[in-house]
Amino acid sequence: MGVNIKPLSDRVLVEPMAAETKTASGLYIPDTAKEKPQKGKVVAVGSGNKDHDMTVKVGDSVLYGKYAGTEIKLDGVDYLMMREDDILAIV
Repeated sequence: MGVNIKPLSDRVLVEPMAAETKTASGLYIPDTAKEKPQKGKVVAVGSGNKDHDMTVKVGDSVLYGKYAGTEIKLDGVDYLMMREDDILAIV
């Protein structure tokens, strides 16, 4: 995936996974009731800073907090720009 953006310092660009459209029992979830996804794929990574080496790399699937990051839209695709500290785990 070729995104033409380079995050600075300890920031990470994440593409959120699609929200669930169906429950485990087969009921469809309306758009107004869908929860914000908390899992995504790392698309771009900053170079870190003198006190912080980057742990995540491009292509990692990550879990992050519900309200983490800043939503941005590039070339019609929604992304989240967040600090690496906002990432909870690599899955």
